[in-house]
Amino acid sequence: MSSTETRTMVLAAAAVCEEKKGEETKVLELDPADSGFTDFFLITSGSNEKQTQAIADGIELELKRKFATYPNSVEGRKVAEWILMDYVDFVVHIFLKEKRAYYDIERLRKSARRLDVAELKAALTEKTLAARKKSPVKVSAEAVKTAAAKKTAAKKAVRAKTAAKKAARSRAKKVAKTIARNPTGS
Repeated sequence: MSSTETRTMVLAAAAVCEEKKGEETKVLELDPADSGFTDFFLITSGSNEKQTQAIADGIELELKRKFATYPNSVEGRKVAEWILMDYVDFVVHIFLKEKRAYYDIERLRKSARRLDVAELKAALTEKTLAARKKSPVKVSAEAVKTAAAKKTAAKKAVRAKTAAKKAARSRAKKVAKTIARNPTGS
């Protein structure tokens, strides 16, 4: 999965967290040297188990609908104190407030760069604009001549095939006329 696609998916998941009233939603961009297993953590909190489950369900549905992707694994959904959704390139952590404070996962990932959702959106927009500004590939004069020669050759081949079909039809008509005039063949 590309970095841009991953960032877009993280943003979509963060939007669900906000929509479902998740609290203190944070995105951590993990240092590749520190953590080789994923690129981002999305962390949010809910005030009760039903809310944490609703956030998890909402994220799963949104990413399935928009990106046709499912989590590689989901842990803790039944108890719903800490739901972990592993999407390989990013991991979603949905905590009850008190469990989030107890585990303090942000502290454990000190080397991670903290991004807020607005910063992530801005970075994604910047990458998109940069990709659009890239100039189109310059084509050499020789490549243009080669393409034109191929096109001309293709047209000649079509004309030759059409002429061959006409000639074959003409011969068939002549044979048919000859047979019609002299049915006995003598």
